[in-house]
Amino acid sequence: MARSRDRDLIPAGGRGVDPGPGLDPLAGAPVSGGTAAAADGAPALRAARPRRRRGSPASGARLVGVLGGMGPAATVDFYGKLVEETAAACDQGHVPVVIWGDPRVPDRSLSLLGGGEDPTPYLRRGIEALKRAGCEVLAVPCNTAHAFVPHLAEEAGLELVSIIEVTADALAAGGVRAAGVLATSGTLHAGLYARALRRRGVAVVEPDRPGQQHVMAAIGAVKGGGVQPAHRRALAEVSRSLADRGAERIVTACTELVLALDGSRVPVPVLDPARLLARRVVEVAFGRGRR
Repeated sequence: MARSRDRDLIPAGGRGVDPGPGLDPLAGAPVSGGTAAAADGAPALRAARPRRRRGSPASGARLVGVLGGMGPAATVDFYGKLVEETAAACDQGHVPVVIWGDPRVPDRSLSLLGGGEDPTPYLRRGIEALKRAGCEVLAVPCNTAHAFVPHLAEEAGLELVSIIEVTADALAAGGVRAAGVLATSGTLHAGLYARALRRRGVAVVEPDRPGQQHVMAAIGAVKGGGVQPAHRRALAEVSRSLADRGAERIVTACTELVLALDGSRVPVPVLDPARLLARRVVEVAFGRGRR
Protein backbone atom coordinates (compact mmCIF):
# COMPACT_ATOMS: atom_id res chain seq x y z
CA MET A 1 0.00 0.00 0.00
CA ALA A 2 1.35 3.37 -0.93
CA ARG A 3 1.32 5.75 1.99
CA SER A 4 2.03 9.36 2.76
CA ARG A 5 4.57 9.40 5.58
CA ASP A 6 4.20 13.13 6.18
CA ARG A 7 0.77 12.35 7.66
CA ASP A 8 2.56 11.20 10.83
CA LEU A 9 3.17 14.87 11.61
CA ILE A 10 0.27 16.68 13.15
CA PRO A 11 -1.42 19.58 11.44
CA ALA A 12 -1.01 23.23 12.11
CA GLY A 13 -4.09 24.01 14.14
CA GLY A 14 -5.12 20.40 13.64
CA ARG A 15 -4.94 20.35 9.82
CA GLY A 16 -1.41 19.77 8.51
CA VAL A 17 2.04 21.29 9.04
CA ASP A 18 5.08 21.34 6.78
CA PRO A 19 7.70 19.29 8.68
CA GLY A 20 10.63 21.05 7.08
CA PRO A 21 12.41 21.57 3.78
CA GLY A 22 10.90 18.73 1.79
CA LEU A 23 11.73 15.84 4.10
CA ASP A 24 9.78 13.79 6.56
CA PRO A 25 12.17 13.83 9.55
CA LEU A 26 11.13 10.32 10.62
CA ALA A 27 11.14 8.54 7.30
CA GLY A 28 13.69 10.61 5.38
CA ALA A 29 11.41 10.50 2.35
CA PRO A 30 10.29 13.45 0.24
CA VAL A 31 6.97 14.86 1.32
CA SER A 32 4.29 15.32 -1.25
CA GLY A 33 1.68 17.99 -1.71
CA GLY A 34 1.72 21.74 -1.47
CA THR A 35 0.84 24.19 1.25
CA ALA A 36 -2.74 24.86 2.27
CA ALA A 37 -4.44 27.06 4.82
CA ALA A 38 -5.33 25.51 8.15
CA ALA A 39 -8.54 26.31 9.97
CA ASP A 40 -6.83 29.06 11.95
CA GLY A 41 -5.01 30.49 8.96
CA ALA A 42 -1.67 28.87 9.77
CA PRO A 43 0.34 27.42 6.87
CA ALA A 44 -0.36 23.76 6.37
CA LEU A 45 0.90 20.86 4.31
CA ARG A 46 -1.61 19.09 2.09
CA ALA A 47 -0.60 15.46 2.39
CA ALA A 48 -1.19 13.17 -0.56
CA ARG A 49 -3.79 10.48 0.00
CA PRO A 50 -2.67 6.85 -0.32
CA ARG A 51 -2.86 5.67 -3.91
CA ARG A 52 -6.21 4.03 -4.65
CA ARG A 53 -6.28 0.69 -6.41
CA ARG A 54 -9.19 0.08 -8.77
CA GLY A 55 -11.51 -2.60 -7.44
CA SER A 56 -9.82 -3.51 -4.15
CA PRO A 57 -12.49 -5.35 -2.12
CA ALA A 58 -11.71 -5.92 1.56
CA SER A 59 -13.48 -9.28 1.68
CA GLY A 60 -10.36 -10.88 3.18
CA ALA A 61 -9.79 -8.15 5.76
CA ARG A 62 -10.10 -8.87 9.45
CA LEU A 63 -12.88 -7.10 11.33
CA VAL A 64 -11.47 -4.30 13.49
CA GLY A 65 -13.05 -3.21 16.75
CA VAL A 66 -12.48 0.37 17.89
CA LEU A 67 -12.93 0.92 21.62
CA GLY A 68 -13.87 4.58 21.50
CA GLY A 69 -15.69 7.37 23.25
CA MET A 70 -12.55 8.41 25.18
CA GLY A 71 -13.27 11.04 24.10
CA PRO A 72 -15.80 11.22 21.26
CA ALA A 73 -13.90 13.83 19.20
CA ALA A 74 -10.73 11.73 19.35
CA THR A 75 -12.67 8.68 18.18
CA VAL A 76 -14.07 10.58 15.20
CA ASP A 77 -10.58 11.87 14.39
CA PHE A 78 -9.12 8.37 14.51
CA TYR A 79 -11.76 6.87 12.23
CA GLY A 80 -11.17 9.63 9.70
CA LYS A 81 -7.47 8.80 9.70
CA LEU A 82 -8.22 5.10 9.32
CA VAL A 83 -10.20 5.92 6.17
CA GLU A 84 -7.43 8.17 4.88
CA GLU A 85 -4.75 5.53 5.43
CA THR A 86 -6.64 2.87 3.48
CA ALA A 87 -5.76 2.56 -0.21
CA ALA A 88 -9.30 1.81 -1.30
CA ALA A 89 -10.89 2.64 -4.66
CA CYS A 90 -14.43 1.86 -3.49
CA ASP A 91 -16.47 1.41 -0.32
CA GLN A 92 -15.75 -2.29 -0.32
CA GLY A 93 -12.00 -1.68 -0.25
CA HIS A 94 -12.01 -0.16 3.23
CA VAL A 95 -11.29 -1.83 6.54
CA PRO A 96 -14.45 -3.30 8.13
CA VAL A 97 -14.88 -1.64 11.50
CA VAL A 98 -17.17 -1.84 14.52
CA ILE A 99 -16.94 1.20 16.81
CA TRP A 100 -17.94 0.97 20.46
CA GLY A 101 -18.24 4.58 21.56
CA ASP A 102 -18.98 4.77 25.26
CA PRO A 103 -18.20 8.18 26.81
CA ARG A 104 -19.42 6.90 30.20
CA VAL A 105 -16.06 5.21 30.86
CA PRO A 106 -14.70 6.79 34.05
CA ASP A 107 -11.72 9.11 33.74
CA ARG A 108 -8.69 6.88 33.14
CA SER A 109 -6.19 9.45 34.33
CA LEU A 110 -7.97 10.13 37.60
CA SER A 111 -8.17 6.40 38.27
CA LEU A 112 -4.42 5.96 37.73
CA LEU A 113 -3.72 8.86 40.07
CA GLY A 114 -5.86 7.24 42.76
CA GLY A 115 -8.71 9.71 42.68
CA GLY A 116 -11.30 8.13 40.45
CA GLU A 117 -13.41 5.09 39.68
CA ASP A 118 -11.78 2.06 38.08
CA PRO A 119 -12.70 2.08 34.37
CA THR A 120 -11.92 -1.63 33.94
CA PRO A 121 -15.55 -2.91 34.05
CA TYR A 122 -16.59 -0.40 31.37
CA LEU A 123 -13.60 -1.22 29.18
CA ARG A 124 -14.20 -4.95 29.58
CA ARG A 125 -17.85 -4.50 28.60
CA GLY A 126 -16.87 -2.69 25.42
CA ILE A 127 -14.19 -5.20 24.50
CA GLU A 128 -16.53 -8.12 25.06
CA ALA A 129 -19.19 -6.46 22.89
CA LEU A 130 -16.65 -6.01 20.09
CA LYS A 131 -15.63 -9.65 20.43
CA ARG A 132 -19.27 -10.77 20.19
CA ALA A 133 -19.63 -8.65 17.07
CA GLY A 134 -16.94 -10.77 15.43
CA CYS A 135 -13.94 -8.45 15.75
CA GLU A 136 -10.47 -9.96 15.66
CA VAL A 137 -8.34 -6.84 15.97
CA LEU A 138 -8.66 -4.14 18.65
CA ALA A 139 -7.67 -0.48 18.36
CA VAL A 140 -8.05 1.96 21.25
CA PRO A 141 -7.57 5.63 20.30
CA CYS A 142 -7.00 6.62 23.93
CA ASN A 143 -3.43 6.50 25.18
CA THR A 144 -4.25 6.44 28.90
CA ALA A 145 -6.62 3.50 28.47
CA HIS A 146 -3.59 1.40 27.52
CA ALA A 147 -2.81 1.15 31.23
CA PHE A 148 -5.89 -1.11 31.42
CA VAL A 149 -6.67 -2.68 28.05
CA PRO A 150 -3.77 -5.05 27.21
CA HIS A 151 -4.81 -7.78 29.64
CA LEU A 152 -8.50 -7.24 28.78
CA ALA A 153 -7.75 -7.72 25.08
CA GLU A 154 -5.78 -10.86 25.86
CA GLU A 155 -8.60 -12.10 28.06
CA ALA A 156 -11.06 -11.65 25.18
CA GLY A 157 -8.76 -13.16 22.56
CA LEU A 158 -8.42 -9.96 20.52
CA GLU A 159 -5.19 -8.78 18.92
CA LEU A 160 -4.45 -5.34 20.37
CA VAL A 161 -2.65 -2.89 18.12
CA SER A 162 -1.11 -0.68 20.78
CA ILE A 163 -0.88 3.05 20.11
CA ILE A 164 2.01 3.17 22.59
CA GLU A 165 4.07 0.46 20.89
CA VAL A 166 3.34 1.74 17.39
CA THR A 167 4.56 5.22 18.32
CA ALA A 168 7.65 3.94 20.11
CA ASP A 169 8.48 1.81 17.06
CA ALA A 170 8.25 4.84 14.78
CA LEU A 171 10.50 6.96 16.97
CA ALA A 172 13.11 4.24 17.27
CA ALA A 173 13.00 3.51 13.53
CA GLY A 174 13.56 7.21 12.87
CA GLY A 175 16.71 7.27 14.98
CA VAL A 176 15.21 9.66 17.52
CA ARG A 177 17.35 9.92 20.66
CA ALA A 178 14.97 11.95 22.86
CA ALA A 179 11.23 12.54 22.61
CA GLY A 180 9.05 15.06 24.42
CA VAL A 181 5.82 13.48 25.64
CA LEU A 182 2.61 15.49 25.99
CA ALA A 183 0.09 13.26 27.75
CA THR A 184 -2.41 13.05 30.56
CA SER A 185 -1.00 13.04 34.06
CA GLY A 186 -2.22 9.45 34.37
CA THR A 187 -0.27 8.33 31.30
CA LEU A 188 2.88 9.95 32.66
CA HIS A 189 2.31 8.53 36.15
CA ALA A 190 1.83 5.02 34.74
CA GLY A 191 5.02 5.33 32.69
CA LEU A 192 3.35 4.01 29.54
CA TYR A 193 5.55 5.89 27.08
CA ALA A 194 8.57 6.05 29.37
CA ARG A 195 8.86 2.26 29.50
CA ALA A 196 8.18 1.70 25.81
CA LEU A 197 10.66 4.35 24.70
CA ARG A 198 13.43 3.43 27.10
CA ARG A 199 13.24 -0.19 25.95
CA ARG A 200 14.16 1.17 22.53
CA GLY A 201 16.89 3.46 23.74
CA VAL A 202 14.89 6.68 23.41
CA ALA A 203 15.10 9.17 26.27
CA VAL A 204 11.87 10.74 27.52
CA VAL A 205 11.39 14.45 28.23
CA GLU A 206 8.24 15.37 30.18
CA PRO A 207 6.73 18.76 31.07
CA ASP A 208 7.39 20.37 34.44
CA ARG A 209 4.47 20.79 36.82
CA PRO A 210 3.20 24.14 35.45
CA GLY A 211 3.58 22.84 31.92
CA GLN A 212 1.61 19.70 32.75
CA GLN A 213 -1.20 21.85 34.11
CA HIS A 214 -1.39 23.59 30.72
CA VAL A 215 -1.46 20.21 28.96
CA MET A 216 -4.34 18.97 31.11
CA ALA A 217 -6.24 22.22 30.60
CA ALA A 218 -5.96 21.82 26.82
CA ILE A 219 -7.13 18.20 26.98
CA GLY A 220 -10.14 19.24 29.03
CA ALA A 221 -10.92 22.03 26.58
CA VAL A 222 -11.00 19.60 23.64
CA LYS A 223 -13.25 17.21 25.54
CA GLY A 224 -15.55 20.11 26.38
CA GLY A 225 -15.53 21.53 22.86
CA GLY A 226 -14.00 24.81 24.02
CA VAL A 227 -10.43 25.03 22.75
CA GLN A 228 -9.28 28.66 22.80
CA PRO A 229 -6.23 30.36 21.25
CA ALA A 230 -4.76 30.54 24.76
CA HIS A 231 -4.78 26.73 24.97
CA ARG A 232 -2.96 26.45 21.64
CA ARG A 233 -0.38 29.04 22.69
CA ALA A 234 0.22 27.30 26.01
CA LEU A 235 0.68 23.90 24.36
CA ALA A 236 3.13 25.37 21.89
CA GLU A 237 5.09 26.97 24.73
CA VAL A 238 5.24 23.67 26.64
CA SER A 239 6.40 21.93 23.45
CA ARG A 240 9.11 24.53 22.90
CA SER A 241 10.32 24.01 26.46
CA LEU A 242 10.65 20.26 25.81
CA ALA A 243 12.62 20.97 22.64
CA ASP A 244 14.87 23.32 24.60
CA ARG A 245 15.59 20.42 26.96
CA GLY A 246 16.69 18.17 24.12
CA ALA A 247 13.53 16.63 22.68
CA GLU A 248 13.95 15.91 18.97
CA ARG A 249 10.27 15.11 18.49
CA ILE A 250 7.12 16.06 20.35
CA VAL A 251 4.65 13.20 20.80
CA THR A 252 1.00 14.15 21.22
CA ALA A 253 0.47 11.18 23.52
CA CYS A 254 -3.16 12.04 24.16
CA THR A 255 -5.49 11.84 21.18
CA GLU A 256 -7.21 15.10 22.17
CA LEU A 257 -3.97 17.04 21.87
CA VAL A 258 -3.77 16.42 18.13
CA LEU A 259 -6.87 18.60 17.90
CA ALA A 260 -5.36 21.47 19.90
CA LEU A 261 -1.64 21.79 19.16
CA ASP A 262 -0.52 24.07 16.33
CA GLY A 263 2.59 22.30 15.07
CA SER A 264 3.77 25.36 13.13
CA ARG A 265 4.64 26.99 16.47
CA VAL A 266 6.90 24.14 17.58
CA PRO A 267 10.60 24.12 16.56
CA VAL A 268 10.80 20.31 16.18
CA PRO A 269 8.48 17.87 14.39
CA VAL A 270 5.31 16.87 16.21
CA LEU A 271 4.24 13.24 15.91
CA ASP A 272 0.62 12.08 15.71
CA PRO A 273 0.20 8.65 17.38
CA ALA A 274 -3.42 8.38 16.16
CA ARG A 275 -2.17 8.56 12.57
CA LEU A 276 0.46 5.93 13.25
CA LEU A 277 -2.13 3.69 14.92
CA ALA A 278 -4.49 4.04 11.96
CA ARG A 279 -1.74 3.05 9.53
CA ARG A 280 -0.71 0.00 11.54
CA VAL A 281 -4.33 -1.10 11.96
CA VAL A 282 -4.78 -1.04 8.18
CA GLU A 283 -1.67 -3.19 7.78
CA VAL A 284 -2.80 -5.69 10.41
CA ALA A 285 -6.37 -5.85 9.10
CA PHE A 286 -5.13 -6.72 5.63
CA GLY A 287 -2.52 -9.14 6.96
CA ARG A 288 0.43 -7.01 5.92
CA GLY A 289 1.66 -5.76 9.28
CA ARG A 290 2.89 -6.88 12.65
CA ARG A 291 1.39 -5.97 15.97
